[in-house]
Amino acid sequence: MSMFLGIDAAASGLTAERLRMDVISNNIANANTTRTQEGGAYHRRYVVFEPRAKSGNSFSSFLQRSVNKLEAGDGVRAVSIGTDDTQGPLVYDPGHPDANAQGYVERPNVNIVAEMVDMITASRAYEANTTTINAAKSMVTKALEMGSK
Repeated sequence: MSMFLGIDAAASGLTAERLRMDVISNNIANANTTRTQEGGAYHRRYVVFEPRAKSGNSFSSFLQRSVNKLEAGDGVRAVSIGTDDTQGPLVYDPGHPDANAQGYVERPNVNIVAEMVDMITASRAYEANTTTINAAKSMVTKALEMGSK
């Protein structure tokens, strides 16, 4: 039964990393957006994760359960999508339609290089979770083959 718990934990990681990649893609797509429906320049968004836990969300509770019961991890879940409210760089462009009275335009606070690094990290985490699921499937298949001989 614990093999299925491992697959479930890896599947939760796949779901979480897919959401993270969607948010990063949205950040990259809006890297030049100076006007949003909320008003002002686009602000970078990020995903907040927390461990899925059967009893308690603290690290000490997870550690205690792992030591005493030798349980597999419960996985991860996305709690929220946060907004980075730091001000983006101000660029002097008096002819821009979104320029303020002094001629400055607030640009989005999205750093393309950092977003690409985050995307690579999310992609690698997704790949690792896929490998985990494939390894668990392979172990189940081998166990079934041994049982049938």
